[in-house]
Amino acid sequence: MTFMEMLKIKNLTHDFVDEEEGTTLRAVDNVSLDVEKGQFIAVLGHNGSGKSSLAKHINALLAPTEGTVFLDGMDTKDQKLLWDIRQNAGMVFQNPDNQIVATMVEEDVAFGPENLKVPTAEIWKRVEKALGAVGMTKYRHKSPLKLSGGQKQRVAIAGIIAMEPQCIVLDEPTAMLDPVGRKEVIETLHALNKEKNITIILITHHMNEVIGADKVFVMDDGKLIMKGTPREIFSKVDEIKKIGLEVPQVTELGHLLRTSGLNINEGILSIDELVNEIKKAKWEIECL
Repeated sequence: MTFMEMLKIKNLTHDFVDEEEGTTLRAVDNVSLDVEKGQFIAVLGHNGSGKSSLAKHINALLAPTEGTVFLDGMDTKDQKLLWDIRQNAGMVFQNPDNQIVATMVEEDVAFGPENLKVPTAEIWKRVEKALGAVGMTKYRHKSPLKLSGGQKQRVAIAGIIAMEPQCIVLDEPTAMLDPVGRKEVIETLHALNKEKNITIILITHHMNEVIGADKVFVMDDGKLIMKGTPREIFSKVDEIKKIGLEVPQVTELGHLLRTSGLNINEGILSIDELVNEIKKAKWEIECL
């Protein structure tokens, strides 16, 4: 393992066994992947693809049936390391209400560091920094119950940041949010990644959320079936659709124009890029 690796998963398999029924469900099937420190990683897949089960191995909520998971060099199967692993890989889930435990925003953010027995003066420094990092300082004295879904999720993320993890794993963090809330959360994650160098591992099925990722992993039926940059992944429109996922609308439009005969690149990621490609193709046609 090189010193730059945050996460190394090798031949990970996880089976859920129902002893009463005598059945076994293979949720993760021989998955291997590496994540470097400071990367923004997205794991894509439809419901039941195994992506959430994969996420729960990163901070040892699940233990491998077979294979290994190393977080910053720590084997997640080593019970003596669980505390360090979970401190270094904070986890954010779908429903922020399940992670909010206090009646005031700043108290909720302080909860994690308090459990780590961080000195009181240091806790409030961390709370200040964490709320600032997610743009929620002005809400510090409000009740979380009076916040929007997107704001609640940012408070949940602040609570993780205050524990000072090197990595944050987010399992469908925008699934219960409206478009405005989703945009707020994704922008917050990118800011944390760029400004604080926190490794982000985003589990999602929303294709628009992965456009700015460094690398994308695609799962289906427990297996890792694709990996690459967002452009490389979205260049495979037909393959993506075959496993029940959709590509961003601008990517879809570019693909349709290309299949209709217009000479433009696959894997379009933005409206500006599509406009430029159409202009280029139009210029080429006019020059014929």
